[in-house]
Amino acid sequence: MSITNHTTVAVTGMTCAACSNRIEKVLNKIDGVEAQVNLTTEKATIDFDPAKTSMDAIASKIENMGYGVLTEKSHLDVFGMTCAACSTRIEKVLNKQAGVTLANVNLATESASIEYNPGMIDEAEIIRKIQKIGYDAKPKEDKQEKQTHKERQLKLMKTKLIISAVLSLPLLLTMLVHLFGMNIPELLMNPWFQFILATPVQFIIGWQFYVGAYKNLRNGGANMDVLVALGTSAAYFYSLYEAFKTIGNPSYMPHLYFETSAILITLILFGKYLETRAKSQTTVAISKLLNLQAKQARIVKNGEEVMVPIEDVVVGNRLIVKPGEKIPVDGMVVKGRTSIDESMITGESIPIEKDSGASVIGSTINKNGSIEMEATKVGKDTALASIVKAVENAQGSKAPIQRLADVISGYFVPIVVGIAILTFIVWIAFIQPGEFEPALVAAIAVLVIACPCALGLATPTSIMVGTGKAAESGILFKGGEHLERTHQLNTIVLDKTGTITKGKPEVTNFTADDETLQLLASAEKGSEHPLAEAIVAYAMEMEIRLIEVDNFSAIPGQGIEALIAGNSIIVGNRNLMNDHQVEIGEAEQELMKFELAGKTAMLIAINGLYKGTVAVADTIKETAPEAIRQLKEQGLEVVMLTGDNERTGQAIAKQVGIDSVIAQVLPKEKADKVKEIQSQGKKVAMVGDGINDAPALATADIGIAIGTGTEVAIEAADVTILGGELLLIPKAIKISHETIKNIRQNLFWAFGYNSAGIPIAALGLLAPWIAGAAMALSSVSVVSNSLRLKRVKI
Repeated sequence: MSITNHTTVAVTGMTCAACSNRIEKVLNKIDGVEAQVNLTTEKATIDFDPAKTSMDAIASKIENMGYGVLTEKSHLDVFGMTCAACSTRIEKVLNKQAGVTLANVNLATESASIEYNPGMIDEAEIIRKIQKIGYDAKPKEDKQEKQTHKERQLKLMKTKLIISAVLSLPLLLTMLVHLFGMNIPELLMNPWFQFILATPVQFIIGWQFYVGAYKNLRNGGANMDVLVALGTSAAYFYSLYEAFKTIGNPSYMPHLYFETSAILITLILFGKYLETRAKSQTTVAISKLLNLQAKQARIVKNGEEVMVPIEDVVVGNRLIVKPGEKIPVDGMVVKGRTSIDESMITGESIPIEKDSGASVIGSTINKNGSIEMEATKVGKDTALASIVKAVENAQGSKAPIQRLADVISGYFVPIVVGIAILTFIVWIAFIQPGEFEPALVAAIAVLVIACPCALGLATPTSIMVGTGKAAESGILFKGGEHLERTHQLNTIVLDKTGTITKGKPEVTNFTADDETLQLLASAEKGSEHPLAEAIVAYAMEMEIRLIEVDNFSAIPGQGIEALIAGNSIIVGNRNLMNDHQVEIGEAEQELMKFELAGKTAMLIAINGLYKGTVAVADTIKETAPEAIRQLKEQGLEVVMLTGDNERTGQAIAKQVGIDSVIAQVLPKEKADKVKEIQSQGKKVAMVGDGINDAPALATADIGIAIGTGTEVAIEAADVTILGGELLLIPKAIKISHETIKNIRQNLFWAFGYNSAGIPIAALGLLAPWIAGAAMALSSVSVVSNSLRLKRVKI
């Protein structure tokens, strides 16, 4: 057997020697494979014949056995891409590499996200592969460094544009002579003067197009650079040929197109400059999130307070945070008491009280108390870093709608070159037989008008702006595909507790006096039941002083009994009152009224006499009715899932305007209920807290986690709503609709522009310089249209 490839892969999921033996046995049965699997190192050493099998097939075999092949993810900044053909080519090359599981290259963000098997290929090798096909890449820079790099890049582009424009302006004047018969200085019409002006533009300013074209053609690809280099070179060298014909023949009137090549390059540079400047505006959401982060922290070192850069804080450090300052990192209060504005994470505008032992979130604002805290999460592990990462991943991912554009872009340039050659042949052979000049002009116009830049930018720029706007509103889409799928939804399933309701029981009704409340709350303080906690909290709000309990006992399923200061207290349901022969009189009607309203009602008796009723309910969120009304206006069917009985569920649903209720559902049954709705052909979103509802969130077409804003929720769902604001759900759906509409507009104009432009140019109805201007401005128009999303009201 001819073994030519040797690799090592990390295998996950092995628990004993039987696992490693099984994997080894199965792999060695594959033709052309010799494998050894080490349980201790959790690695498989594999020799295989690439003529008989592939590493992808071997990895699939391991995964089919129920184990995993460990992969790593690399995020790179990519340099040198000019159009969609570039990003498509890099992506295609990377996806063909052994060991690369998935590669996504984004033209708009100038980045690549690559998932790969570290035993087969590493990040350095991936970068070398990118460099080999004519581009460059390096691991993602620090955000500040990247911004500086972009500023330098924009400044260089501006300088080159100004120089190119200054040299091209006199040549533009010569075009006015041809168009309008204007009188201009004779020097400007001199072919060698035009040559002196056009040459630096062609070979110094425009050298980047030649380099890009050479690298692409050398590696079997073609991009915008090829079209620009071919078109401008044809115009330049034909003009040079005409200029040489004047030597020794002063009366010869040359047909010069130096102005065409120079103005084309200037216009393309102008378009690229505007496009780059506009693209930088699409990342404003990330910048805003990063600006929320504290820059320094006050650390306790040797008993003294020292200000240090935020990067120097490590887990376990003790930090002092004074009123008005930002919490530097995620942590826990160890001393002091304060209230913290967490609106940037949770959306809750009311500051939250924090005492010793409470957790705090980095970048939130300390309002009115000095605290000492211990750092528990720093750097990329903080909640804010998780949110930034989620937004970056969404902006760097591809929506399914983009795949069509990618496929077309990959074939577009070679087809355009073919059309240009055909145009030249048709013109010189049939339209104006033997006339070289009009055939050349038509071919150049075809080459220039057909740049696929607009096509490549149509989808990613809209995704970037859409996800960025969503993030600014507290809505995190996990990826472009989720943003696209959200607009297809027609059914929203809402979990009741913590989603429609606040998730925390509150006293809604109390029909006795303060003395009874004092005894009631004092008795309930001995219980750990959530309803008891609600009663105690209510008494605290009413500033009732609690007294010592002499005796306390809980009666499962009925209530409690207690003895306080010689008074016998009984709190519970009808059965408990009947057992103690307490006459409740007309309280039965009151009890029924509370229960029909979806509340839990308890009767109170002191020393054998009925004193009143207390009703506790998990109250609905104030914005829930309005959010559900908006969802219905968007044409969505709204369903509520609850573990409560039918009567209580219907009562809550009626309050918020929901018509369809699925009651008495256990947490483990929620996913099955979602499947039942999907089986009716509906596209379903499940809205839950992101932790308890994880199976249902995963089952739904779109899982929406609400109420936390932590990395747990972000991982659990396709969309995360920061905080508990239900109104963000219809906003998320509207953003999805608006973004997809924007993408379709971009694709329509990008396809339409090329579809209409190429035949017009081929018919000779489009001057090359006009084609160049149209091509440059088409990319700018697509990016500008995407930026309109920032102004959409949601």
